[in-house]
Amino acid sequence: MSAAEFFVIGASHRTAPLEVRERLALDDAAVAALRAELATVPELREHAVLSTCNRIEFYGVGEGPAAVERIQSAFCARRAVDPAEFARFRLSILGRDALFHLLEVASGLDSQMLGETEIFGQVKEAYASAQAAGSTGPILNRVFQKAFQAAKHVRTHTAITSGQVSVSNVAVDLAESIFGSLSTARVLVLGTGEIGERTARAFRSRGAAGLTVAGRRIGRAAEVARELSAAAIPFDTVAARLSEFDVVVCSTSAQHSVVEAAAVAAAMRRRPARPLFFIDLAMPRDVEAAVAELQNVFLYNLDDLALIAEDNRAARASEIARCRELLGDRADALWRHVERQLAPVSPDGTRAFASGRRPALPP
Repeated sequence: MSAAEFFVIGASHRTAPLEVRERLALDDAAVAALRAELATVPELREHAVLSTCNRIEFYGVGEGPAAVERIQSAFCARRAVDPAEFARFRLSILGRDALFHLLEVASGLDSQMLGETEIFGQVKEAYASAQAAGSTGPILNRVFQKAFQAAKHVRTHTAITSGQVSVSNVAVDLAESIFGSLSTARVLVLGTGEIGERTARAFRSRGAAGLTVAGRRIGRAAEVARELSAAAIPFDTVAARLSEFDVVVCSTSAQHSVVEAAAVAAAMRRRPARPLFFIDLAMPRDVEAAVAELQNVFLYNLDDLALIAEDNRAARASEIARCRELLGDRADALWRHVERQLAPVSPDGTRAFASGRRPALPP
């Protein structure tokens, strides 16, 4: 019997440009459907799907390369992507390195904005969803739980999260550079998800009083608006009312653009002297790229915000080595345990290891 493998396969901001990540993005329904399909793969013992604005990754335990190939095939078919094209951007890691990668991801070390905190919650949600669907087992359960412990440890014992490291804070910094004081700025939030709500709260904390929320479900938009002490408007009125706002935060889950250049051009004809600032936090993008070509209109997407945050990254660069040292020690100890679980059982009931010896259990 051959040993099973622990692996991660996927693509992220490190391997794929924004326009490719858009094509690979999965919404919640697509993740659930793909998870159900993967549950029928006999070579795949355990799996979890992590889908965020900047990454799509599959963590799994499987029997040889067949499990990885089946995941890639199912994913590419669902996204209508040629597997050969996907291979150009693919991240594929095995064993202890895959485990260390998960620890880095959960800690914010592999994030587009070094040290950002949102990813920790996203990894927890991905694990909880996989666990609820019954697609995790003893190995992934232990690996993810230890990853959460490791992430909390490095955040507590290093300065990796210091500074303005979130998309929300960088976006608000940009708005202040354009408008100065935000006390009179009118902010529209498109979408009722966590990212948009978090960004709205960041604007509120910097003095923006005029907040409005728009969502496809007006009831949900009204609920979010109440929590933010904001107004709510129907989603289908946004195009006609763009001229009323100074900042538009876009974070819907739409699979196509929801803000068209023609609508923005019409809005600017009604407010030519005042800038209009779009913050596109969606994946795929909510705002047509042509919007950036319009006079007095500013458009920033996720990659743009990450570039701006590089100064903050440089300020925390000295902490990276310390974080990786801490994570490396934990990864080594955890891997000794996981390797033992992955090893095949021989007829006499013992487990065989590639190294010819039994790895010690972590203390």
